[in-house]
Amino acid sequence: MAQEPAASAPWPPSVERVTVGGLPIAVLDRNETARMMCDAARARVRGGRPLYLTSANGEVLARCWRDPQMRALFLEADQIAADGQPMVTASRLFCRMPLPERVATTDLFHDVAALAEAEGLSFYMLGASPDENERAVAAVRRQYPRLRIAGHYHGYLGGEELEAKIAEIDALAPDILWLAMGVPSEQRFMREHGDRLGRVGVVKTSGGLFNFLSGKNARAPQWMQNAGLEWLWRIGQEPRRLFWRYFVTNPVAFYAMVRGSA
Repeated sequence: MAQEPAASAPWPPSVERVTVGGLPIAVLDRNETARMMCDAARARVRGGRPLYLTSANGEVLARCWRDPQMRALFLEADQIAADGQPMVTASRLFCRMPLPERVATTDLFHDVAALAEAEGLSFYMLGASPDENERAVAAVRRQYPRLRIAGHYHGYLGGEELEAKIAEIDALAPDILWLAMGVPSEQRFMREHGDRLGRVGVVKTSGGLFNFLSGKNARAPQWMQNAGLEWLWRIGQEPRRLFWRYFVTNPVAFYAMVRGSA
């Protein structure tokens, strides 16, 4: 099971988890996840590691199934969401309780942003390249003009620059930090630096979110998303980078979902 949050952090005791592909996945829909994130960001007593949410898809399941160290990284999160339609299908076939829907970070961001804009919560957006980060933030500001963006920065930093940026983010005390560095860099970031972000309310790992927000990457048609074929769309968009990745991970993910779900 995922690590439980600190006693001071508000956490609905009724949140159920089911095991999909060997990982404990929260049985929440998008609206419930967005509402929980905003409520936790507002009510959490600051200090210690922020409430830490991550996501899993087929590629993550495959990598965690084959690599115990990768799985251990994901189990450090307080909650894991299902960012893959095949995981929802697997839960309906093999789990004691079905997942209500896919909680894709690219959709969840907008659910949370709309609530945060209405309720005065603040974001910090950390990750992607300098150009993509700037473009993503500009797009978010156009779509949510009243949203408080406490700050933003690219994800290609290390050494003293990284140390200074962590201190700056903590001083700004954003309610929600969107961490978009890709798997497993963002999970390692939380392992190594999460305890130094005590004034942050909630951290949500975000993978390639900023590339979608900026317009660099396009979402698959809705019918492909519903059919669990978004991976095929992504191969079409970036065949050289993604063909072999999915060719190798998809069979392992399928095996993990069949054998490692309950």
